[in-house]
Amino acid sequence: MASIEVSRIDYARYSDRQLAAIPLVVLVLALGVLGGWYLATGAPVTPGIDFTGGTELQIRAGASAAEIESTLGAESVSPVASAPDTYLVTFQSTDTDAIAQQARGAGYEVQSVQSVSASFGGDTQRLALVGILVAFGGMSVLAFLLFRTFVPSIAIVISAFSDIVVPLALMNLFGIQLSLGTVAALLMLIGYSVDSDILLNNHVLRRSGGFYESAYRAMRTGVTMTLTSITAMAVMAITATLFGIPLLPEIGTVLVFGLAVDLMNTYMLNMSLLRWYKYEGIAR
Repeated sequence: MASIEVSRIDYARYSDRQLAAIPLVVLVLALGVLGGWYLATGAPVTPGIDFTGGTELQIRAGASAAEIESTLGAESVSPVASAPDTYLVTFQSTDTDAIAQQARGAGYEVQSVQSVSASFGGDTQRLALVGILVAFGGMSVLAFLLFRTFVPSIAIVISAFSDIVVPLALMNLFGIQLSLGTVAALLMLIGYSVDSDILLNNHVLRRSGGFYESAYRAMRTGVTMTLTSITAMAVMAITATLFGIPLLPEIGTVLVFGLAVDLMNTYMLNMSLLRWYKYEGIAR
């Protein structure tokens, strides 16, 4: 893999508090968004029909999204970018026959119908939550087993936590619902976060050389990997949107959010905690 030229950042110019301040403020704001969303809607993130149950129609109609939503009483209507006058229409009801008949009665061409029962959606939601908790817990245990000291290990855990929380808040702000696809993206973000943070911790704590030289070596590899992944996910999201491929636009967008946040958390928050540990904390 080709290496991206990474400029040397003069970390000595900034105190540990200055480095940690921006990631922590972003994390607090993200938690505030999720908390506010929970108070307003009853859920920290808007769940899709995968978790709530409901029906999704793909229709062809010579009308605007607002007109379709008003005519059918739909929960949401979104255009399919690759197909003119084609829309994905979501309903809370699972009565597919009645919904399809209503759409045809309004003069719309029904191209496909997908339905998820409320009980199945609830079971799926619980399984997805358990999956995320198990993955996060396993990552935390792995971090403590690898470094066996509190500060470097907790730095990895905090960074991974923020890498999940901030994209969830951005999903609310950009109108992306929680689905099986976005849950998969969040699970991938845990892996990306652990990879970049362990790379940095390992170079700083276990390899020869001064703190800044070791950190720069880790950054050359880590930044290259993350920027390459961001580019690939952005291309995937754009291409999938243009061709109307379901799920992939949301997965790609969430991964771009999370990977961008991971750059900030790894090379600001984690870096500040490692430097404090190296020069002022227990390792001194």
